[in-house]
Amino acid sequence: MLLGVEAAFQQVPGVIDTAVGYSGGETPNPTYKDVCTDETGHAEVVQVKFDPATVSYEQLLDVFWKVHDPTQVNRQGPDFGTQYRTAIFTHSPEQEAVAKKSRAALEASGKLKRPVATEITPAGTSIARKSITRNICRSAAQRAVTSEVESNFRKCEKPSEAARFFACGD
Repeated sequence: MLLGVEAAFQQVPGVIDTAVGYSGGETPNPTYKDVCTDETGHAEVVQVKFDPATVSYEQLLDVFWKVHDPTQVNRQGPDFGTQYRTAIFTHSPEQEAVAKKSRAALEASGKLKRPVATEITPAGTSIARKSITRNICRSAAQRAVTSEVESNFRKCEKPSEAARFFACGD
C-alpha cells in the first residue's frame, strides 16, 4: 500500500522528491521491526517535497484523500496496527489549517460512508527512510495508479507560496 501511495505522488507534476519512512513517534531512527512492535508511536508515511509554483499543498491533499482510505482506523488494506493509521504531519501552522479545512470539506461532502479518521499533527524534525526493496515494487505500483492518478491531477489549479514537505500516513 505504501509504495502505491508514493507512486501516486511521484506522478504529480511539481513533485520533486518522495521518501517513504516513519514519522510521529518517539524512537529515533526506528526499523521496520521496531515500528511493528506498535510501541514506537510511528506511522508509515510518504514525505513529499514539491515545487509550489507547479503544485499546491491543497492539490497534494486532494491526492492524499484519493489514494488511501481515510476512514480506516489503524489499518490500510490488509495491514493493521497504529503504524498504518491515516495521518498528515504538517510543517507549519498554515499547513495545519489548510489540512484541517480540507479534511472538514471531505467530511461534509457526503462521499464517505464513515467518518474521516485522519489525524493532523505537527511533523517531527525528520523521517527515517524505510529500508525496503523499493525499485522492484515501484514499477508495478506506478503502473497500478497511473491511469487514476492522471485523471485526478487534471483538476489541479493553484500553486502555493512556499515549498514544504508533506508527509502522509499510509
